[in-house]
Formats: sequence, structure tokens, C-alpha cells
Amino acid sequence: MAEQALRRVLRLPAVTDMVGLSRSSIYARIQAGTFPSPIKMGHSSGWIESEIQEWIDRQIAVTRNTS
Repeated sequence: MAEQALRRVLRLPAVTDMVGLSRSSIYARIQAGTFPSPIKMGHSSGWIESEIQEWIDRQIAVTRNTS
């Protein structure tokens, strides 16, 4: 339950800053199924911060294990 209380929704500019990818790269990866999908919030969209952090953690693991 405490985890749910800590969830934050990020808008696209914050996501691009976190992951270092452009808007078009993010949406291409969403289409490919390799990046978390945004959630709808009325007329806007946002990403769950913990899902973005998990994606970053997976990218780190992949790059560290391919030596």
C-alpha cells in the first residue's frame, strides 16, 4: 500500500529528461513494445515514474551483462 502512495505521474518532458531519448524515439519504442506505455489522464497522458525507473534499471542490467 505504501508503494502506491509514492507513485507519481510524469509528463513527457520529464520522461525525456530521465531517459535521454527524444519524443519520437520514446513513441517508436512504445510501438515496438520496448518502452512503458503512458496512461490517459483526460486530454493528456503521463507515465508512471516507477515504470520508467524499472525500464532504466533493465537497460543498465542489459548493458552491464553483455561484456
